[in-house]
Amino acid sequence: MTAKPLVAVTGASSGIGEATARAFSAAGHPVLLMARRIERLNAMRLPNSISRQVDVRDRAALAAAVRDAEAQFGPVDMMFANAGVARLADIGKQDPADWDEMIAININGVMNSVHAVMSGMMERRHGTLVMMSSIAGRKVYPDHTVYCGTKFFVHGVSESLREYLSSYDVRVLVISPGIIETEVLDGVKDPGTLANYKANKAAIGGGIGAEHVAKLILDAYNLPQNALVQEICITPTRQKY
Repeated sequence: MTAKPLVAVTGASSGIGEATARAFSAAGHPVLLMARRIERLNAMRLPNSISRQVDVRDRAALAAAVRDAEAQFGPVDMMFANAGVARLADIGKQDPADWDEMIAININGVMNSVHAVMSGMMERRHGTLVMMSSIAGRKVYPDHTVYCGTKFFVHGVSESLREYLSSYDVRVLVISPGIIETEVLDGVKDPGTLANYKANKAAIGGGIGAEHVAKLILDAYNLPQNALVQEICITPTRQKY
């Protein structure tokens, strides 16, 4: 056991997930790292950490990883349901298989992450769920149709969970970033969409670092349990939309 409670992060192999795992580890928390790319998790070499190859679509595998980490470090006090994909494209031409993948990971994966820890948090009357949404969960963008739908879901379900879990003193925080320097563009296969995204990003001077999002999450988590930052919406200063 360690002095500080266990934090679990899905999609911990890159971007905001990796930055958040590193921030909490540096603050002294043991960390459960989950992602499909296990080699990246192992390469992080964080102290007091457990790495598990987990696809968030696999509810049983996710729950097993949580059980393994809790056996070593005690209960998960924060779950960052971060894993997600962005298959952006012209909706009239897009392969519906891309829709299925986004729905399965961005919606079902988030709910599987919540399910793995929620009952324990309710029993202990303590814990924080951090839900990865996007500014695309607050407004719509061209070629983001299904992606926006998945992120609007995160906002909606988080509002409901926040109301439900408030009676158990469990916090629900939504993260709604704008353009961040991550690998999100790796999932964009439509050439026109990719070119437009890159042009818009260049026009505002690029995205901001994932470490800034991670610091905000850590600061919000460190508030007393009876104080909740309900949503963090962070964008580059020059991002107008």
